[in-house]
Amino acid sequence: MNDLTAAVLAGGRSSRFGSDKAMALLDGQTLLNRVCTSLQGCPTRLLVAPPGRYDAPGWHPVPDTRPGEGPLAGLEAALAAAPPGWVALAGVDLPDLTPDYWQALWAARTPEALSVQALDASGRPQPLAALYHTALLPRVTGLLDSGERRLRLAASRESTVLVSGLPGLRNVNTPADLQQ
Repeated sequence: MNDLTAAVLAGGRSSRFGSDKAMALLDGQTLLNRVCTSLQGCPTRLLVAPPGRYDAPGWHPVPDTRPGEGPLAGLEAALAAAPPGWVALAGVDLPDLTPDYWQALWAARTPEALSVQALDASGRPQPLAALYHTALLPRVTGLLDSGERRLRLAASRESTVLVSGLPGLRNVNTPADLQQ
């Protein structure tokens, strides 16, 4: 995974959470720190968030070029800032991700793949804790320019590898989610 760029999205409004979700504590650590720790082994680490909002040592701040447009816009910013190759994209609201999770996605890549996504317990692909190739940047920009905002459309089904059986996909959207 020496060629993998990490990108953590922390630019959301946290409207359902009611306060800054990235700074919420779980087991004594902020959600931001927990997600960043899962990707600490990546040589290039990008934090997509408003400039100056968070201090994350070892992480390069990347401004969200389309603030308020959601995770697809965050992916666009990350792909544009990353060196050519693979990007591990994670939302700040996925605090149970681990280095083993990312290693499993990395190992599942195929030559024709442009995205690798885990399936949750219900069998749904999880695009907010996935690998994306920088070759997807023109597609993502085109989607955003056309008004599309769904992250799940960033890569076609034909170019996406799906991986089942991975833990760590608990999503924290509300304070109640954090307590579970």
